Amino acid sequence: MEWGRVSTASIVGMIFTLLVSFGIPIFLMILVRIKTRARISVFFIGCGFFIVFALILEQILHAIVFAVAGHILPSSIILYGLYGGLAAALFEETGRFIAMKFCMKKCLDKNNALMYGVGHGGVEAILLVGLTYVNNLIYSMMINSGGLQQTMSLLEPSMQETLYMQVQVLWQLPAYQFYLGGVERLLAIVLQICLSVFVYKAVKTGRKKFFAGAFLIHFMVDFLTIETVRLGLPTWAVELEVLVITVVIAIFTVKLYKADKES
Repeated sequence: MEWGRVSTASIVGMIFTLLVSFGIPIFLMILVRIKTRARISVFFIGCGFFIVFALILEQILHAIVFAVAGHILPSSIILYGLYGGLAAALFEETGRFIAMKFCMKKCLDKNNALMYGVGHGGVEAILLVGLTYVNNLIYSMMINSGGLQQTMSLLEPSMQETLYMQVQVLWQLPAYQFYLGGVERLLAIVLQICLSVFVYKAVKTGRKKFFAGAFLIHFMVDFLTIETVRLGLPTWAVELEVLVITVVIAIFTVKLYKADKES
């Protein structure tokens, strides 16, 4: 096995993404609380509903679908993107709707909608990216110090090969890739906040078009991301695409938020 060295730039990128994944949710929770007096408890409602609907219920569906049609979906770029986008939109937006309709019934206003979005997007950033980058940073330090190589020598050859395949990307990937993880999470948090405002309007006004809008936006972003990744476009191009979509949606959401007179 040929071992490389994880560059300083890559390690700084990991730290950046780690700070974004853990720091931005906490910072926004405090900021929204101070600026709007939204309830801290709503932040944790957002966290809980994301975990239940996206990480438990949606994963159960994936297990069933791929057990039945796992040989079909991966072979079709379009079908895979359609399924992934629809599943994510269905579970997350349904969870958001149920949370606001029932769990937030007595405190549902536009400010608590923001707080819900921070919780929903924040726990997603922490669990899906933040914890991964904790591991990446630890492995990188061990690789550069030679500690991981020594530890692996105690493992079975098959386990050594598996671990080596997992960690070699840490010195093979360009450094900018590790920064893009933080950028991607920041955009995702903004989108989750925007979608929460849309669903809030749907629940508060009874106008289904707002829920349909949230569903379609969520589906569109996930579908386009899956499609561009599977088509082999570079990561920076994918994130640029998401950035443009996020900016447009955020501008509209700010106008929607300011126009709301319920809070």
